Amino acid sequence: MTISAIGPAGIPALGFGTFRLKGDEAADMVDAALSQGYRHIDTAQAYDNEEGVGKGIARSDVPRDEIFLTTKILPENFAPDTFKRKLDESLTRLGTDYVDLLLLHWPSKKVPLAETLGALNGLIADGKVRHGGVSNFTISMLEETRELLGSPLAANQVEVHPFIDQTRLMEHMVAHRIPFEAYSPLAQGEVMGNPTLKEIAEAKGATEAQVTLAWILAHPGGIAIPKTANPDRLPQNLAAAEIKLTQEEIARIDALRRPDGRIVQPEGLTPDWDD
Repeated sequence: MTISAIGPAGIPALGFGTFRLKGDEAADMVDAALSQGYRHIDTAQAYDNEEGVGKGIARSDVPRDEIFLTTKILPENFAPDTFKRKLDESLTRLGTDYVDLLLLHWPSKKVPLAETLGALNGLIADGKVRHGGVSNFTISMLEETRELLGSPLAANQVEVHPFIDQTRLMEHMVAHRIPFEAYSPLAQGEVMGNPTLKEIAEAKGATEAQVTLAWILAHPGGIAIPKTANPDRLPQNLAAAEIKLTQEEIARIDALRRPDGRIVQPEGLTPDWDD
């Protein structure tokens, strides 16, 4: 199975998310995902599982240079010296001397973006980070990032699933060729049982989850990072890359978005969204 490489960083379009996986479970699932053919692993300092993710990678037979590894740093650690130190701590926990992608996990309301991106530029120059990106950034924040980051913006990791309206943000990102990484791509399970998705899935001989992932991958610059704690679902999610949706099917799924579709809005971190 061939997974497309997206954007200037060549990010595998279908990855394995590790949110809420801890300790040995994280290690076991990362190892299992790599054995199934995944080559994109996504973690974050906030997930408190980098050590487990690193153990899973070390246990795997897949060479490190064939794995696209992402981690993220929270805004409370965006002051330049702290940012650099936190990245070193991540590298130690992950058991590697570089990450392929480092994301600013949420925008900071206190530290100027220029300061944090200056630190990120330095980490890229030092070879500790291959590519820089952001998460949960709005249009204006993306424009500022593009001006300050010394290399192409690799991705904006944002909440994307059939029920959230991200039209304005997505149109801007497509226009500027900024890939998006969809977190909570299955709306934390809400896609299962949806009548529209179920009908399309039955016609494809697939599941609602697979159809949803295929819908994300059908978007320009679309990357999906579904998480599962069930090894049996790993090949099912990966097989979504083989599903081809018609324009009519895509339009039907697009029509599922609604004003109250956003799920993730942590207090103190949420910016003023574009929608």
